[in-house]
Amino acid sequence: MSMELRREKAPDILWLEEITKEDISLVGGKGASLGEMASIGLPVPKAFVVTAQAFRRFLRAAGIEEKLFSKLEKIDVDDTSALEEIATMSKKTVMAAKMPKDLADAIKAAYEELGGDKVVAVRSSATAEDLPTASFAGQQETYLNIRGKKDLLEAVHRCWASLYGARAIYYRAKQGFDDRHVNIAVVVQEMIEAEKAGVLFTSHPVTGEPISIIEGSWGLGEAIVSGSVSPDKYVYDRHSGRVVDRLIATKKIAIVPDGMKGTKTVELDPERQRSPVLTDEEVKKLAHYGQIAEEHYESPQDVEWAIAKGEIYILQSRPITTIKGTPETKKEVSEGKILVQGQGASPGVGSGRVVLVRDVKDTAAVREGDILVTKMTNPDMVPAMRKVAAIVTDEGGMTCHAAIVSRELGTPAVVGTKNATSILKNGQQVTVDGEKGVVYDGIVAQAAKKESPPLQSVIPVAITATLVKVNVSLPEAAQRAAATGADGVGLLRIEHLILGLNRTPQWYIQNRKEEEFIQELYRGIKTVLDAFIGKSVWVRTLDAPTDEFRNMQGGEDEPLEHNPMMGWRGIRRDIHTPEQFRLQVEAFHRLWKEGYHNLGLMFPMVNHPDEFSRTKELLRSWGVDTEKVTLGIMIEIPSSAILIEEFIRRGIKFASFGTNDLVQYTLAIDRNNPLVADMYDPRHPAVLKLISDAIGVCRRYSVECSICGQAGSDPKMAEWLVEQGISSISANIDAVGKIRETVARTEQRLILEMARRKNA
Repeated sequence: MSMELRREKAPDILWLEEITKEDISLVGGKGASLGEMASIGLPVPKAFVVTAQAFRRFLRAAGIEEKLFSKLEKIDVDDTSALEEIATMSKKTVMAAKMPKDLADAIKAAYEELGGDKVVAVRSSATAEDLPTASFAGQQETYLNIRGKKDLLEAVHRCWASLYGARAIYYRAKQGFDDRHVNIAVVVQEMIEAEKAGVLFTSHPVTGEPISIIEGSWGLGEAIVSGSVSPDKYVYDRHSGRVVDRLIATKKIAIVPDGMKGTKTVELDPERQRSPVLTDEEVKKLAHYGQIAEEHYESPQDVEWAIAKGEIYILQSRPITTIKGTPETKKEVSEGKILVQGQGASPGVGSGRVVLVRDVKDTAAVREGDILVTKMTNPDMVPAMRKVAAIVTDEGGMTCHAAIVSRELGTPAVVGTKNATSILKNGQQVTVDGEKGVVYDGIVAQAAKKESPPLQSVIPVAITATLVKVNVSLPEAAQRAAATGADGVGLLRIEHLILGLNRTPQWYIQNRKEEEFIQELYRGIKTVLDAFIGKSVWVRTLDAPTDEFRNMQGGEDEPLEHNPMMGWRGIRRDIHTPEQFRLQVEAFHRLWKEGYHNLGLMFPMVNHPDEFSRTKELLRSWGVDTEKVTLGIMIEIPSSAILIEEFIRRGIKFASFGTNDLVQYTLAIDRNNPLVADMYDPRHPAVLKLISDAIGVCRRYSVECSICGQAGSDPKMAEWLVEQGISSISANIDAVGKIRETVARTEQRLILEMARRKNA
């Protein structure tokens, strides 16, 4: 069946060999990754996927869609009790709904084709997981050692329900995902009864160095991922082709299959506890498979593997989301009394009060700045993990849950200490060094070299005629962004500054606390400006859609819109609510008066030159000299691309393509709608023509033309943009290096081609 016909029919079942990376909206991140790995020849166990469309059909057939989403829209995820209550109700709603008979029959038929009575692993595969920017590790459920049609259908049903678990709802909310647009597929895969298993990082998960780090234990890999055991650790140097370091841990237990009951934990005999899990040859072969995956995906990978009867199997691969990519100022801890030691899993230093967490109920005692100490973390502890200054665990290694989440949060962590929960006491003051893997007694002095200047341009970079800038969302990321050597900030989003307050601008106006709002905005923007002294910083004015405001204090009267992304947002909202716009402008005005002339304003969702002129009038009415400040627009609506010459005549100093919206508005494709998401194409000829024509007009008038949408972080798109003559490209923090390299290489090629033509 052709790809187009499959999608048109919205299949309930797909086999791995049918799946490509374009099918992520059908099979989720895990399913798409397995299909990709199978297609490039990696040894992946046979599997089929119950698609996201099947799940959505189930919700519609049961009539529970609106019931689920209306509850989730109103929830405050930071209210733990309310979150647990909604999650429990949501899961019960899903579990009580009946699966359509034809869907159940299709799943049973696929199981027959897989082998009839085979033992399988049933794994959730949400459409918002294993993304380059967020792993969503452990947010939905996996059920192992499932046998028989009845148990299989039950496991699929439970995977669907796990999409609405408390930890999953919380994580999606904090990552900015709309539950209405998140679906779940379920992978049903032949179960490998692993004699040994583990996790492989194809590059160092913090520094990105080209070394493979492999962790392994006896039995199933669940023991490592859950943190139940401290695994062996092997470091393989890809350049020299040899194992350069190994740590053989004492592996007291193994998790093994337990017939129809699923799995069980067994205690290992003393000799096996201390025996190496892997031979050097197995390490080398695993590293080779990892390198194949990394080269295919063009990014470092976090790979799950298993070995059974001497055969290696690759079970999963996802992007590593925690590589810093840039050197950071190190905090050095002066010597103190060492209480416990383990593996440094997430760098940094944190000091504070110890809170022992035995189970999720104990997290209620965790406050901002505490030190969370536990045997092992699990996804239910993530809300508490976000608050703390550092994390310490008894068990686990570089690839356990605590390590992965800590690196993603940027929180120092020490794992695998073996005895932290018995040595450290509640209320005790300690200092955690997440690089050395040490916990010190008391608040140990941190010699952070305060005389050092702000971290800027610390990486040698190629000089390019095309400016390579960086996108920034949070003030905390400013130093890291500056350390990329970027030529400025092509997009500073202020939504996170405002949404993080959990109060709308209108709330501050109604409660006469406008100054509090202005100061929050002022401080956040100033932090970024200070990190980019002498370089332009383009601040995009507020562009939050109404559905995001509705869940905040003051958002009770927000209008209900059928499609908020195409509704009352961006400059159209600011023009019609000048009292809210004025609060933003006051923060900008103060920064200009203090000499921050590198601050430029970029107006989003501008549809007509008259809107830009009206915006300038409002600025002038509030005392802004619009001839002395830098004003520009986002080109994210086709009309603004078509009318760019008129915008230039009205006085814009720059324009920047917001390709995320420009693509969906040009092609009538909602990028969050899984039914059409595969048609979302930044390289569509119509999109490219709009961009190329607008670049040409800007060049004629010597107006800086840039791009700050997701396409700007794509090397292939960057190459095309340079060929069109774009002035600057603004990429995500982790993409600046590769985009600069692409730009330099493209410019050199164009110069060489020009010289050759001249001499021909």
